Amino acid sequence: MDKPELLKNLEFAQPLDIQGLVEYQQGQVVSRTLAQNNFLSLTLFAFDTGEGISAHTVPADALVQVLDGEAEVDIDGQVMNVAAGQVVAMPAGKPHALTARQRFKMMLTVVRAPQQGLEL
Repeated sequence: MDKPELLKNLEFAQPLDIQGLVEYQQGQVVSRTLAQNNFLSLTLFAFDTGEGISAHTVPADALVQVLDGEAEVDIDGQVMNVAAGQVVAMPAGKPHALTARQRFKMMLTVVRAPQQGLEL
């Protein structure tokens, strides 16, 4: 049996410019999934100014790593501004949303607790 693919949409064994892996598009949110299984999700996003992700709740912790630009993040009513080089952790079960204050790129890491019987 072959091992499951854990990383995808990447070239292996060479340095890559993380910001170049997802490009801005006018009026859109663009994403590129790098890993997704029952325990972990890694996704790059590029948001045009004013674009965002509306408030939602997930049963997993998430970490936003800001790669470029600035965004407003709302976690359960606590609003903060984040910029390139910063990270913000979002706890499971709390509503959160974000809006690009200017063009904005981020890596989103979502971590789920293992549950008995789940496999990659």
